[in-house]
Amino acid sequence: MLHGTTRPCDRASGWWRTVPWLVALAAWTPRVDATAAPDDAAPLRFEADIRPILRAHCLDCHGAEEKPEGGLDLRLVRSMAKGGDSGPALVTGDAAASLLVARIRAGEMPPGSVKMTPAELTTIERWITAGAPTARPEPETLPPGLGITPEERAWWAFQPLVRPPLPAVAHPEQVSTPVDAFLLARLEREGLAFGPPADRATLIRRASFDLLGLPPTAAEVEAFVADPDPHAYDALLERLLASPHYGERWGRHWLDAAGYADSSGATQDDPQRPYAWKYRDWVIRALGADMPLDRFLVEQLAGDELVPPPHTNLDQAAIDRLTATGFLRMAADGTAGAAEPEAARNRVVADTLTIVSTTLLGLSVNCAQCHDHRYDPIPQSDYYALRAILAPALDWQAWKTPPERLVSLFTDADRARSAEIEAEAVAAQKLVDEKQAAALASALAKELEKHPEELRDQLRAAATTPAKDRTPEQVQLLKERPSVDITPGVLYQYDQPAADELKKLAEGVAAIRAKKPVEDYLHALTEPAGHQPVTHLFHRGDHRQPKGEVAPADLQVTGPEGQTAIAADDSALPTTGRRLAWARRLISGRHPLLGRVLANRFWMHHFGRGIVATPADLGRLGERPTHPELLDWLAVELADGGWSLKHFHRVVMRSTAYRQSSARRPELDAVDADNRLLGRMPVRRLEAESVRDRMLAASGMLDATPFGPPVAVSADDTGEFVADTAKPRRSVYVEQRRSMPVAFLAAFDAPVMETNCDRRAASTVAGQALVLMNGPFALEQARLLAEKALATAPVPADTDSRGPGSAAAAMEPAVEESWRRALCRAPDALERREALAFLADELAILRPADPLPGRDPPTPAAARAEALANLCQQLLSSNEFLYVD
Repeated sequence: MLHGTTRPCDRASGWWRTVPWLVALAAWTPRVDATAAPDDAAPLRFEADIRPILRAHCLDCHGAEEKPEGGLDLRLVRSMAKGGDSGPALVTGDAAASLLVARIRAGEMPPGSVKMTPAELTTIERWITAGAPTARPEPETLPPGLGITPEERAWWAFQPLVRPPLPAVAHPEQVSTPVDAFLLARLEREGLAFGPPADRATLIRRASFDLLGLPPTAAEVEAFVADPDPHAYDALLERLLASPHYGERWGRHWLDAAGYADSSGATQDDPQRPYAWKYRDWVIRALGADMPLDRFLVEQLAGDELVPPPHTNLDQAAIDRLTATGFLRMAADGTAGAAEPEAARNRVVADTLTIVSTTLLGLSVNCAQCHDHRYDPIPQSDYYALRAILAPALDWQAWKTPPERLVSLFTDADRARSAEIEAEAVAAQKLVDEKQAAALASALAKELEKHPEELRDQLRAAATTPAKDRTPEQVQLLKERPSVDITPGVLYQYDQPAADELKKLAEGVAAIRAKKPVEDYLHALTEPAGHQPVTHLFHRGDHRQPKGEVAPADLQVTGPEGQTAIAADDSALPTTGRRLAWARRLISGRHPLLGRVLANRFWMHHFGRGIVATPADLGRLGERPTHPELLDWLAVELADGGWSLKHFHRVVMRSTAYRQSSARRPELDAVDADNRLLGRMPVRRLEAESVRDRMLAASGMLDATPFGPPVAVSADDTGEFVADTAKPRRSVYVEQRRSMPVAFLAAFDAPVMETNCDRRAASTVAGQALVLMNGPFALEQARLLAEKALATAPVPADTDSRGPGSAAAAMEPAVEESWRRALCRAPDALERREALAFLADELAILRPADPLPGRDPPTPAAARAEALANLCQQLLSSNEFLYVD
């Protein structure tokens, strides 16, 4: 149970209390929040009810291709009645006599393991029995392919974005921001309301973890709880939003969606990407500075098209824009040395398009790579139209491997400075060479005096001849008299002072060269000037079977028919401008998908579940929105609010819904046990990075240094992958190696980036208990936490003589310090008593009155430290530590 006090926040605090819509709230007409499933008794129509079933199971073979299999075209009722090679598929009014039903019921169709469900078959039978009605007269002919019907365009996610009016509520006093109006109206339809407000201690922990991914200190909690200002919560939000840790927390969310990794994957070697971290830092800086999201997206999709080539002598703004295109370089890339290079290249393009489409469009566009999408209105041609947007920069027929795509940051000034330093080094090296030659000659002369005079000339000639040019006779002579073969490496054996002097001179040359500017690079995507490749649709997704040409365009369902093409290649740019044009279309503010996808994703990170629970799939295979009008309102507000993510936070986090308690209520559980209507705040487990970072913060070891190359990951003695313990930085800065996931983070569901991660799991498995109980990281942080607590609240040395109970009692200040560091609060009376009793038991075990022979008990100080570490381990493993309510 979480503890804390006292004074609930004033729901009416903040700038929302002055908004005039509250005055007229009750005048609005409520609207339905969710799309209801059709009634079983409702009349069925081919377009709305039957075609989606056939599209999912049948039309790929019987309609999508120019020549349907068996001559049977199922796209129209008329062609179904006409039938194919086996005769009519449909007998109007008689389901039992219809060959279509018979083949489905016999399990013969569709072929393969995925069959129609009984409910789908029943729907088809009902429709046939009712006369196989259509919603409108069927066309005389159809163009090739499945096309897109008005019913498919009518799907909720494809509708134009319009700000919906606020619904009426019976209790407007519970509305703090517009968010509440939509949520409360839905709750009131079920006879429910929001829960009571959370106490301030809970609120500051909730807000801190949401915005920073880090806990508040106990002192910060106490100050917030005691603050009499009714606007204290607003001030808290502003302080958290201004924190440098904000960008790290929300940057991590975006990096999941982008598929960020510090290695290339795709091959067993999994080579490192030594410059990918610059994209990670760009994301953190951009979000920390509240870069408008429209610019944030444009620079990631087309930053290079905003930087005229050649990409040399770049200023910081140009570097930032090129760095942003790392978004399009996150896909696994094994094309360097691939056994099947063409297949590997096309896999990179496909994975890149998967990352882009799931992150920005919220649809499984990749399902249309080989054929028209079976559930959503995405023709195969749409997939390749999107691919044509990327093609000039990701041209599989004019490919660049990862090393070839690096952009050098070396400037002309760097090159001039490097040449200047090299000239200085060459001059210094000349002096070294002269002194070395003289020293070698002197040593040789002295050594020759030790050999017969008649051999000296021959020996001198052999020794001074380069090894590669020596005659066999010279080689043999030196073999017989090796002491004459004096090289720089053995000069110290003949003249130590001279060798020492030459070593110092060589170090001086190296020091001069070390002053050269280091050539740095960017992991970026750039499009060659004037490169306009033609994109072909691949038959069944096979690059070896190209078909017709496809022009660049957005998905057809995102706009009026015929109005989604990307403008012809921009003559004002050296590049085609395709990605830039598409990016600007996306951020227009009224694109039906982008705003909904972003608003839903941001909402998910506040409440643990999106308004649409499948953030990467707003299509028919995904879940439907619980509050569609709220999602639309948030999407419009996101754009109208200047694309400010921090504005979005303020709207959501100032709401009554966000500030309510997480306590369960019987009346709520009876109606909404899963809390989809948000009649209480969900309890959420911390993400893997926050668990690790919270442990480091509690132990006092967290290194808050931002940015820069990642903390290295390596295998420990047991073969598990661990981060370098000498650099306890935030987890967002730990190396993301695809083949080397950090064991502690993986246990708490940190993703391994095969492609990208649109939504993290929040599992509860035995492996988590094991890493908390036995894992070296958790044990070490518990030990360090105990050390810190004992150093802050030392125990008097004379307490140990009075027995374990007295010794434990003397540790009470250290217990309180441990609690404050781990749980951001002091222990209550019961916890304090139980903790001291536990310590007394531990001390009795560690320092028994009658120790076993030959076993020396630890010193009193060591026993106290070990006992307290065991207690601290329990704190770090507790639900209160791992969850936020």
